[in-house]
Amino acid sequence: MTEPRDHPFIAAVKPLVDAMGGELVAPHEAEPDDVVLAWEGENLLAVRLPQLSESLDHILAALERRYGMPLAELDRKSKQSVVRTLEARGAFSVRHGVETVATALGVSRFTVYNYLNREAAAKADPVQ
Repeated sequence: MTEPRDHPFIAAVKPLVDAMGGELVAPHEAEPDDVVLAWEGENLLAVRLPQLSESLDHILAALERRYGMPLAELDRKSKQSVVRTLEARGAFSVRHGVETVATALGVSRFTVYNYLNREAAAKADPVQ
């Protein structure tokens, strides 16, 4: 992006865009699916959002950073927590989402489905 990166608005939105796996681009380079953001009436930047499959990879990488190790090395309870987080973020609505997550966790698709089913059952009957 050619705009000055030290503008306060850009500095404010950059962490959010980075967390989403998006990209900042100059407004004149915006494509139809980009989101153009204005500051005081002037188009200052555009945000190019990632494709859903790229978002899942980005979320998995962020979770690895959060846990400080590859997700496959986590214990079962932590892996279940990762699956809950990913479900809340819509990871399993992405084509091949379960397979991608299973590979990242070092478990089978069946195990991921078991984690999801266990969570659904716990929500349905909180007394368990």
